[in-house]
Amino acid sequence: MFHVKHRHRFPWPLLATTDQPLHVRRSFSDRQSCQRAPSVLQFLLMLPRETVRELLSPFAASLSDETIGKLLVYLELLMLWNRKINLTAINTPEECLTRHFGESFLISRIIALEGRLLDVGSGGGFPGLAIKLIAPEVEVVLLEPVAKKRAFLKEAARTCGMTSVRVESSRLEQFARSEREGSFDMITVRAVGGLESLIPQAAALLKPGGCLCLWIGSGQAEEIREQNPTLHWQEPLPIPLSHERQILVGRRRRD
Repeated sequence: MFHVKHRHRFPWPLLATTDQPLHVRRSFSDRQSCQRAPSVLQFLLMLPRETVRELLSPFAASLSDETIGKLLVYLELLMLWNRKINLTAINTPEECLTRHFGESFLISRIIALEGRLLDVGSGGGFPGLAIKLIAPEVEVVLLEPVAKKRAFLKEAARTCGMTSVRVESSRLEQFARSEREGSFDMITVRAVGGLESLIPQAAALLKPGGCLCLWIGSGQAEEIREQNPTLHWQEPLPIPLSHERQILVGRRRRD
């Protein structure tokens, strides 16, 4: 679904300078399938599968071994690329699991993950590309204006064997002009400003019954609902391990 004109050489060479055994380095540099990667990643990150499950248990239902394997591949890429480009301010694997992956997975508790998903301002892929891990049949479009971040998103999708992923450079306003109205079943927005203008633009791209999912601060929900009465808003879902953040879902009315 996407095309890269040249192979990005960083951050893979960083692995060649480590003290890890050659067979560990090769398993990443030759980009074999994710099926081989989990044991290597456990060695590098010292995160056993049971630890991953325990950390994510407040956010998502039980994850398969295959999903955890791909998650660890994604996490390792995120840690490596973050040395060169600003993908996240979080620098520990454990906190990345809960704050990024866990909070992305949490949406599965309140809506069905199916159809087409548009992720606005994807950054390191949260929540849009992370949702793809637990809902592989969903078709995902990632909007990210920063070229280096787009390169990361493409590499993460490719390395984790994800299909039906499209990475776009457009901002929402520009993208909305080229995409027909009512194209998406879900639209996700996390850590993106300008919600006053963004929400109406996003709502127009939803199918009837489609969901706009916002990761917001606890003081924003009431104002958002008052300013956007055309959407049917659910009660906010508090985010575990946080006193200030929640997920707010607005559904496009069918009539």
